[in-house]
Amino acid sequence: MKGPINKTVNILTVLNLFITMISLGCTMEIFKIKAYLFKPKGVAIALLSQFCIMPITAFSLAKILQMEPIKAVTVLICGCCPGGTLSNIFSLVVKGDMNLSIVMTTCSNIAALGLMPLLLYIFSQGFTGLENAVPYAGILTALAFTLVPCAFGIAINHFKPNTAVTVKKVGLSILIISSIIICILSFYIVSNVIWMILMPDALIAASLMPLIGFTLGYVMSVLCRLSPQCSRTISMETGCQNIQLCVTILKVAFPLEVIGAMFLFPLLYITFQCAEVFLFALGFKCYQRVKPPADGKCDSCLHVFLQQSSKGSEQMHSLHTVMF
Repeated sequence: MKGPINKTVNILTVLNLFITMISLGCTMEIFKIKAYLFKPKGVAIALLSQFCIMPITAFSLAKILQMEPIKAVTVLICGCCPGGTLSNIFSLVVKGDMNLSIVMTTCSNIAALGLMPLLLYIFSQGFTGLENAVPYAGILTALAFTLVPCAFGIAINHFKPNTAVTVKKVGLSILIISSIIICILSFYIVSNVIWMILMPDALIAASLMPLIGFTLGYVMSVLCRLSPQCSRTISMETGCQNIQLCVTILKVAFPLEVIGAMFLFPLLYITFQCAEVFLFALGFKCYQRVKPPADGKCDSCLHVFLQQSSKGSEQMHSLHTVMF
């Protein structure tokens, strides 16, 4: 009975990932991608935070908590995943730079094709018995699968922007329904071993990983002298992982008898992630009441880039006028 249900969950999980990535592509604009490629400081810092802070945090927690191999590899995979689309919503909540957030999410998912397997290989060497436990072929397949719908979504938004709006709305509806079905069926499949993700080590890892990611992502951005708006954005991007990708890898790349209930670890992670963002947002709202932002001031990275480009064009025009 559980065999067909398990296959159904696998199919729905892959469908969820496909919808998520095509929706992400539909939010992208080629102009904005080019703008950040010409001024890549924010994106570069975000990628450094994403693929340094989170993997090191996951590795450290797995070591400190002395996790057994299957739990350790689960936490490592979650920590090495790229940024998730939920960070775009969180960035909106804390009044971050939405353009930077979307570009960062896209770039981190593209970079993950090479960085995620490399990081997993490096950090798995620190655990006995994990050298051959990481399913690199399955991970590469899942990562490659994310790029196609993302590119397709970008093309839709570029050539048919009205269609992109419809795709996002329909995709969100399907995503909500399929996610509910996945949760119900998944809990049924692993009902006898659900205790695995409710053990203290799993709960501690799931609660501390996003918190450390949010905090250190913000600290790194401030140290690199980015604007408060960009710093909040990178903070959200660092702590938010691509949960759909993580679940897909854990569910499809590992046999059910090996992974057990640990493929639900990302759901535990996202629960703590949302709770912590709520607290951060609440603190930010209180801070804004005490110290409201200056009127008319915009510290968006893209806005700064466009201002600098405009000034550069004006200077070139003035120089041209003087010379001729």
